[in-house]
Amino acid sequence: MAEVWRELGLPGLIDVHTHFLPPSVQAKVWAYFDDAGANYGVDWPIHYRGTVAERVAQLRALGVRAFTSLVYAHKPGMAAWLNDWAAGFAAATPDCLRSATFFPEPGAGTYVRAAIEDGARVFKAHVQVGGYDPLDPLLDPVWGQLADARVPVVIHCGSGPMPGRHTGPGPVGAVLARHPGLRLVIAHLGLPEYHEHLDLADRYPGVYLDTTMVGTDFTEKLAPLPADIGPRLAGHADRVLLGSDFPSIPYPYGHQLDALVRLGLGDDWLRRVLWANGAELFGISLA
Repeated sequence: MAEVWRELGLPGLIDVHTHFLPPSVQAKVWAYFDDAGANYGVDWPIHYRGTVAERVAQLRALGVRAFTSLVYAHKPGMAAWLNDWAAGFAAATPDCLRSATFFPEPGAGTYVRAAIEDGARVFKAHVQVGGYDPLDPLLDPVWGQLADARVPVVIHCGSGPMPGRHTGPGPVGAVLARHPGLRLVIAHLGLPEYHEHLDLADRYPGVYLDTTMVGTDFTEKLAPLPADIGPRLAGHADRVLLGSDFPSIPYPYGHQLDALVRLGLGDDWLRRVLWANGAELFGISLA
């Protein structure tokens, strides 16, 4: 797997979709995936279930030079606490892009502003897990501040692996119509509504998509990529970003890279996805 980025002449990988969570939250997330047979109808064995230090070391050994912690809130009262934890994690882990989150609740605009001012470089929104409407009026100041600050938001808004009340391209499209300057990174290429979320990238220059779990053998059984998706991904070569969902993936990390290679979109496309697009979006340079 390391040969992929080395053979492309890259300094490594930039992964915009990895998770590091407070231990109590991480344990609950893994417990959910341990019961994936009941939740999703498929087994979901966690491939990287080590300590925080072990997982950071694993990413570095894989050649990942920059990554995220992508904390996310699923109920009121969590987000500010998670943001504080993520700030401490990033301070102790210089190759982690400082991450933050929000939830539709009174005060969301206040703690989001504080996180931006304190140096948050990426936010995470999980419409499916949070079960909230991204058009909730409590989020109006949040979207506005994020648009003004040009801070990217990795948003899980697709209806996979299970649909939610507010998933799909409609609600997030309405948010973009109100705040067209937002930098939104559509997680998982918006699966299973791949084409519909690419339509948003056609319409809004600040919309990116990440590759998280896309094209892997595991995901192809649940939400296969459309046969005609290749030309559209090639057409947005400058706005597709590497994502993995490390550590909670049911296969080795390298399989994600193999899945991208077998799309057959060429070395230049891979160089942009694996490194250049993330480096440009987040201003990363190893020089």
